[in-house]
Amino acid sequence: MNDAVARETMIDTQVRPNDVTDRRIHAALQNVPREVFLPKSRHSLAYAEFEHETSQGRYMWRARDFAKLVEAAKIQADDEVLDVASGSGYSAAILAKLAAAVVGVETDEALAEAASARLDSLDIDNADVVAGDISKGLASQGPFDVIFVNGSVEVIPQEWKDQLKQNGRLAVIVREGKLSQARIYTRSGDSFACRSVFDAAPPALPGFEKAESFVF
Repeated sequence: MNDAVARETMIDTQVRPNDVTDRRIHAALQNVPREVFLPKSRHSLAYAEFEHETSQGRYMWRARDFAKLVEAAKIQADDEVLDVASGSGYSAAILAKLAAAVVGVETDEALAEAASARLDSLDIDNADVVAGDISKGLASQGPFDVIFVNGSVEVIPQEWKDQLKQNGRLAVIVREGKLSQARIYTRSGDSFACRSVFDAAPPALPGFEKAESFVF
């Protein structure tokens, strides 16, 4: 099976059956080669239905979970998007097919540079990945219409919410005990409405755990 057929099969068996109906997302998944964003040793497994570790603490999600959260974020063609913890750059590449501009932020400078190089190799010129503290977002380039977080967290930094435009959406997987849910936070003035959209359990994003409490 060649890669184009594998992408189509992934969409038909993992994405469409899980209520992802936005054809723009289908087209983005079809046109962005997942294998480019994985180590060579993982290329043959690029379209299998599980998470792939791309570097320490960074993963390419299962297509089902990723596509469902992207659809829930309701990204529009004129949106500016912040991609938190971009990893190898795959999420930024997909988001760039849907939005006007995407900027990814990664903790490690070498990781950010490598992700940007992959985007360049695919002629994706409306997305870039820069180095920075992912917990702080990227205030210098905000505010954003959408902030997309690659990994599940227990704690949501206030900085992420503060960098949303009015009616902006924060798309994130939140862990609470044994439960893990995809949520969309929408800004209205200084308030944030929240809705849970589906259950999912992608790997945790390191550094966003709740502080342990001590019982005496």
